Amino acid sequence: MKKHPSVLIVEDEPAIAELIAVNLRHNGFAPIWSEDGVSAQRELDAILPDVILLDWMLPGQSGITLARKWRADPRSKGV
Repeated sequence: MKKHPSVLIVEDEPAIAELIAVNLRHNGFAPIWSEDGVSAQRELDAILPDVILLDWMLPGQSGITLARKWRADPRSKGV
């Protein structure tokens, strides 16, 4: 069985996240949704996705801060 590429969606608006996830599923991707930086970090620690779609304006920790943190981490910088 072929593995679908995983996409971590970090989006605090459920309607937007669902719209993105539906379109990704229809195009052969396996979306994973996180609504904030804490849950996104938890998902990233559990499984390294192939792609991350990151909202810049998130509650608590901004997407910019997360992107910088993940780019500095050797495990996730290639994503």
